[in-house]
Amino acid sequence: MKEIRGDAKNLRSLLSGARFAIDYYQREYRWQKKQVAELIHDLHEKFGNSHHPGNDRSDVENYGQYFLGSIIVSNKNGHKFIIDGQQRLTTLTLLLIHIYKQLPDAEQKAVLADLIFSQKYGKRSFNIDAKERSDCMNALFNDTAFDETGQPESVANILYRYQDLAELFPEDLSDEALPYFADWLIENVHLVEITAYSDADAYTIFETMNDRGLSLRPTDMLKGYLLANITEADRRDSSSNVWRHTLTKLRELGKEEDTDAIKTWLRSQHADTIRERRRGASPGDFDRIGTEFHRWVREHEKLLGLTSSSEFTQFIDYRFTFYCRWYARVRQAAETLTRGMEAIYYCAQNNFTLQYPVLLAPLRLDDNEQEIRRKLGIVSSFIDILITRRIWNFKSINYTTMQYAMFVLMREIRGKPIADLVNLLAKRLATDSLSFETESPFRLHLTNGPLVHRLLARLTDYIETQSGRPSRYNEYKQRGGKDAYEIEHIWANNYELNGKDFDHPQAFDTYRNHIGGLLLLPKRFNASYGALRFAEKRGQYRKQNLLAMSLHEDAYYRDPGFNQFVSNSGLPFEPHSEFRKSDLDARQALYTKLAEQIWNPDLLEEKSAS
Repeated sequence: MKEIRGDAKNLRSLLSGARFAIDYYQREYRWQKKQVAELIHDLHEKFGNSHHPGNDRSDVENYGQYFLGSIIVSNKNGHKFIIDGQQRLTTLTLLLIHIYKQLPDAEQKAVLADLIFSQKYGKRSFNIDAKERSDCMNALFNDTAFDETGQPESVANILYRYQDLAELFPEDLSDEALPYFADWLIENVHLVEITAYSDADAYTIFETMNDRGLSLRPTDMLKGYLLANITEADRRDSSSNVWRHTLTKLRELGKEEDTDAIKTWLRSQHADTIRERRRGASPGDFDRIGTEFHRWVREHEKLLGLTSSSEFTQFIDYRFTFYCRWYARVRQAAETLTRGMEAIYYCAQNNFTLQYPVLLAPLRLDDNEQEIRRKLGIVSSFIDILITRRIWNFKSINYTTMQYAMFVLMREIRGKPIADLVNLLAKRLATDSLSFETESPFRLHLTNGPLVHRLLARLTDYIETQSGRPSRYNEYKQRGGKDAYEIEHIWANNYELNGKDFDHPQAFDTYRNHIGGLLLLPKRFNASYGALRFAEKRGQYRKQNLLAMSLHEDAYYRDPGFNQFVSNSGLPFEPHSEFRKSDLDARQALYTKLAEQIWNPDLLEEKSAS
């Protein structure tokens, strides 16, 4: 093996003027929304532990440091080829682009630009130098449209993850704190760059670090502690088999699902404290279970009733298996629409991972299958209503913003019977200050596109299923690929054509983004008809989904199921022969009433009886 170097670098020194190539045999960029959410949450939490309003920018130098792991590079004739780490580097680059576009200070923007790309003879080269990605990266940097149709997997994923990142980026980092966060990210976030000078050596390092690691995971350490306290050999062997079988089933759901299941179970049933949002605050139960549940259990054995060999046996054979089994059921419902638990799927589509400990919180060991399904339906419907109201009111639903509220809710509903659960959650919704009737109309803006897309998918699907048609939600929610759906503006982006009711183009542009002026249509339709006048598009809407069809009078006499739904619901549906400002206002009112019906708190009572 030739020379190998390991250099600890902050993000600034790692990326400044750097160009990392990707060999043809390297894997695609495959991070999903979950990984992006975890990275943003970890960075936000670490930064928040040090930052406080009123600090000077110079104080960032003394903020806490954060280690993001290592990357492995093969240096071939002075050119760096990434062997391991491109997922993180690509995502960090997308994060830098997002921050760059929000920063007000030109000097700080210039510093970030140097970490995003280098420029020579007027040609821009991004820090991860892959030719197929250039057009997409340029479009994201310049905030211009990019069509991912027919693009390689990595390119499409880069576009989708950037959209996810913009959606997930915490609100409290988007204003005064942003320059501080940008400084902290490039100066205080570190990686180790491991450089080998041949591919063979680089891959040997990669294999050693990833395939041969023998360090015990928290699940292994918890298992060892629990089994060591079961004194009878036969019972110990039996409980060991139960543990192994349960974790094997969980791992079939995903690589880290066994760990996540244990965290979710312990938090849902036993976390009574959480870290306060102030400098120097100690981690609470919720936080420690998330990072070192094996130690937390050992230190709280009396609280958990672990006082004898038989209690340790029951802890594995009954409590562990019960909550892990229902965690698996919930996770399956999050991946596939499941009758009675549809809201779990919808919340998962919004990446609301905090739902899982809240869902398990009211479950008791002596609950039967029907009681548990009712409880899950009640709680998931509550969460769905809560976060949809927040989205409609332009409030964040990201992990950091919602963590404390969900922790408090989890404690309140822990072990509650069905009647108490419904009463408590219904009272919370009744006293909630947020509703769908808002002073500022809900609309599409620069960063909420994915959220608006999913809301339109829900509105459209609800109308159709209530009219007797099969659900097509999974079709409507697709934002990528050849069968993608896109947000259609009923008004084309043409002030001269559609702006006669407005004194200024900016007022028109804001108004055309109101949700009442939006539909969800196949991408191929949007590309062909999106720029036409309403009078020209109106006839084409008849061939689309019922929300679009409802603009045309044919929908009201050709579809008896839809007519029956309109009559029964009392919703103010009506056809429109033209689409002026007053027409858009009428559609805005319709969508608002429709949302109130879909996300009606009466659902909690319905779920308790189902």
